[in-house]
Amino acid sequence: MNVLLCPDSFKDAMSAEAAADAMAQGIRQAIPHACIVTCPLADGGEGSLDAIIAATGAERRHARVQDALGRYRNASWGWLGSQHTAFVELAEASGLQHLDAHERDALLTTTYGVGELIREALDHGAQRLLLTLGGSATNDAGAGMLSALGARLLDAQGQALAPGGQALGSLASLDISRLDPRLARLQVEAAVDVDNPLLGERGASAVFGPQKGADAAAVALLDSALAHFADRVAATLGTEYRHAAGAGAAGGMGFAARAFLGADLRPGIDMIMAQAGMNELLAQADLVITGEGRLDGQSLAGKTPIGVARTARARGIPVIVLAGSLGDNWQACLDEGVTATFALADGPMPLEEALARTPELLTSRCESLARLWQAADSSARP
Repeated sequence: MNVLLCPDSFKDAMSAEAAADAMAQGIRQAIPHACIVTCPLADGGEGSLDAIIAATGAERRHARVQDALGRYRNASWGWLGSQHTAFVELAEASGLQHLDAHERDALLTTTYGVGELIREALDHGAQRLLLTLGGSATNDAGAGMLSALGARLLDAQGQALAPGGQALGSLASLDISRLDPRLARLQVEAAVDVDNPLLGERGASAVFGPQKGADAAAVALLDSALAHFADRVAATLGTEYRHAAGAGAAGGMGFAARAFLGADLRPGIDMIMAQAGMNELLAQADLVITGEGRLDGQSLAGKTPIGVARTARARGIPVIVLAGSLGDNWQACLDEGVTATFALADGPMPLEEALARTPELLTSRCESLARLWQAADSSARP
């Protein structure tokens, strides 16, 4: 049995690397001689940097930057000196995981720290940047990042805007004359885990704002403020980016990355699988097991299990998805190359218990799957 284990992280429970190890333990308990390859993955959100460093051997570096509320923290980024390539994960600076539940305020949070990480990469001579967008606590359409890189966002009195998406409603002028000139020579790819536009019912504010602390009134305010910002950007640059697929990623960071960094927006899982050499790994696999915290209809927009399934389908390799929970319309994933899907919980349990037991449940499910695979393989023999 040649099995490829390539989970994403299970949010608030365990990293992708730890999940892969738990899966491998279960396989070995059932089939000690199984050939197991682990390849932790991510789709652009939290954990993407770890997956990229593991896949490329890049050097992990650190910088002191602002978090989403302007507090300083040590953030990691990746450096592949031989290729003058930097890897920056938005969530390292402005991630939701760095804020307590009561601190989440999509009106005020900023991507300034992401700009600081990009500036750090430029200082080290980066010629290429892979920027992973996802897991953000922000909804400022990348305005904070732009400020850190030299842009000036001013109100009607000529004063710098306060941080956060709410303040964008007061934007009177956008001055990019002092934007870091090194950006013009930087090749940027942005990994996004959703295909949402910047505005409207499927936009950054409406779809993702509530998980960042925005109530209905705040969502409406933010959508209006981001629309005003998009108007100013279009007037400044002479090009429209608000409708681009992925512009709404990470609270609108996809919009800023496309408009001001010239970024190519691509599904994060595709980019990270390419870095990991997924096609080569699949060539040796009989079975693929992947997973993440939740699988539902929205997973089709670019989440890890679906990216894996679509790639494996081209080779006719079965793919099993293990999810912490199954949400609305999860069955749609079966049309994307997923062979079967299983929720981890073995009975009713509170969320806290489910999170604490995730390693144990992953191991148990994989042991059962391996035993089933072994039985099916034996029954198929003449």
